Amino acid sequence: MVEEGYLLPELLRVAETTTPVESVDVIVDAVRRHFAAEAVSFLILDLTGKVVVRLATAEQEWSGREAEAVDLPGSVYEQVLRTQRLLQQSTGGGVRVISPVTNRGDAIGLLEMTLPTAPEGRVLQAVGDASRALAYNVIANERFTDLFTWGRRTTRPVVLPAEIQHRLLPPSLSCEASQFSLTSALEPAATISGDTFDYNLDRETLHLSVTDPMGHDLNAALISTILMGALRGARRAGADIAEQARLADQALVVLGAGYATGQLLRINLHDGGTQLVNAGHPWPLRVRAGKVEEVSLAVDEPFGLPFPHSYEVQNLDLRPGDRLVMLTDGMLERRAEGVDLAAVLRGCHDLHPRETAQVLTTAVLRACDGPLEDDATVMVLDWHGTG
Repeated sequence: MVEEGYLLPELLRVAETTTPVESVDVIVDAVRRHFAAEAVSFLILDLTGKVVVRLATAEQEWSGREAEAVDLPGSVYEQVLRTQRLLQQSTGGGVRVISPVTNRGDAIGLLEMTLPTAPEGRVLQAVGDASRALAYNVIANERFTDLFTWGRRTTRPVVLPAEIQHRLLPPSLSCEASQFSLTSALEPAATISGDTFDYNLDRETLHLSVTDPMGHDLNAALISTILMGALRGARRAGADIAEQARLADQALVVLGAGYATGQLLRINLHDGGTQLVNAGHPWPLRVRAGKVEEVSLAVDEPFGLPFPHSYEVQNLDLRPGDRLVMLTDGMLERRAEGVDLAAVLRGCHDLHPRETAQVLTTAVLRACDGPLEDDATVMVLDWHGTG
């Protein structure tokens, strides 16, 4: 047995000596042996955020085709993902332990095992180390294999427009730092509408964007591809958000690809100063001291319209304790008019942004009672402040 304090580096070392596809199985098996566990498995969170898929176990090889999908609502798995706390349950043959596999707020999945006795002290720390090893392993190896992508998609077929759309999204839907917690969620329409969101951290700034192109299916996906390429290229070249907006607009105009609405933000991580460009997009919502209000700033023209226009950089008042919600018009679609988003947000005041995003999109799905007519996208930011 590896001493508890050395389990994390040992698991990572073992994983690095295997192929990316085998690495999860190797870690899971090493965890079983280390804890003398009766059973160990890794469950990955599906793209929908409503299902976990048993991707690897220490008892049988992954077949590449079969996986057990478990619905989250009302389950102990949902409880662990929501609270991000390890759970113990007595069973007839020992103690069932479920630990969150998470990195910087990105809920990747769960580590589940059955131990002969209840873990305490250093053993609990070692379980946490094993969960971190799994998180690091997924992040490091998903560049080299489709295994993890496959696991996240077992409950939803992916057509070509959706494949393009997913590849435009950031690798992680959530991110946390001392100043903020951030989560995004996207519920696609029956005919993909090309919604995208993005975030990026540099030394001094958090960059955010939400975009919504015209049209559906492949055309919308192509507009999103051009738009996101232009925005990211401009951001990486050091352009401010006005120049990012101008270059994105120009790219769509030159190619005649169509138009898109969008919202760009940059937040100074040192003082919370926030700038916004709104290109024909729905206003964001801000939750402050229990009150929900639209941040009704000026709205400029959408990206891609073939006549002269400019983009105004506006200041947005963001204070410690604020929750900022950016969304696309799919969250406001006609069949969802009965959803009181402000009331839903007030009811989510004590929830993590990850849960809040799921509650919001679920409320819209239920109101529509069928396939969405437009993609419904939401980005939830909790600003903790710089103190």
